[in-house]
Amino acid sequence: MSGQGNKGTAVVTGASSGIGAVYADRLAGQGYDLVLVARRADRLEELAGKLRQTYSRKVSVISADLSNDGDVRRVEQAIASDDSVTLLVNNAGLGGQSVVAIADADAAERMIKVNVIALTRLTRAVLPGFLARNRGAVVNIASVLAYETSFGGIYSGTKAYVVNFTEALHREVEGTEVKVQVVLPGATRTDFWELAGSDIDQLPKEIIMSADDMVDAALVGLARSEAVTVPALAEPAKLDIFLGARQAFYGSLHADKPAARYAA
Repeated sequence: MSGQGNKGTAVVTGASSGIGAVYADRLAGQGYDLVLVARRADRLEELAGKLRQTYSRKVSVISADLSNDGDVRRVEQAIASDDSVTLLVNNAGLGGQSVVAIADADAAERMIKVNVIALTRLTRAVLPGFLARNRGAVVNIASVLAYETSFGGIYSGTKAYVVNFTEALHREVEGTEVKVQVVLPGATRTDFWELAGSDIDQLPKEIIMSADDMVDAALVGLARSEAVTVPALAEPAKLDIFLGARQAFYGSLHADKPAARYAA
């Protein structure tokens, strides 16, 4: 089955399974060629073969560990020099529920490198080309836990960065044809949970979304040029209220003297 005409090349990180693999399938079906990035080369090649056969699209793979500085730079160079790239999906991420006092410091560093540093560097790699061609989109996968710290401050902190980074990026590209979207999934059934040392089946089944449903909703949001997409949010007015209250709160944080309650 062929796609709907060539839309350029989509780069998907964390593409070997879960959300990333669904994005790869859907984007190939929409007419994108693909560059798939993940650590597990065997699974990448297996997925690439299926997508080539199903959609007759060009699919290349880059086996890379995005917690490794050299690998990140290798991916950067590949996608920055490819003028066909029109979409970057920063999906790769590491999770973990450990509180700071007992967290493995090296594991925490790897999480920050993948969730924050790699995402930032890869966005920086493609953005100048997108702006020069006045075409392209960056999709950053965050999490609803950007607004909730019960899963651990390290993971939540990285996802809060993704939200703030992407919101600022959206303002940066305003007035151009470049799209920027941050997606905030809730609990999504993938192997992410097992790799993070958690059991998703401990959660109520009515709050667990399939990866297929999550990605399909996110792609609808992208087509509608949403800056923030929360697939589980039934009442979008709640997001507007939240963002408005946050902006009003920010406006109250400035004064030429400390508040009276801090007087000695």
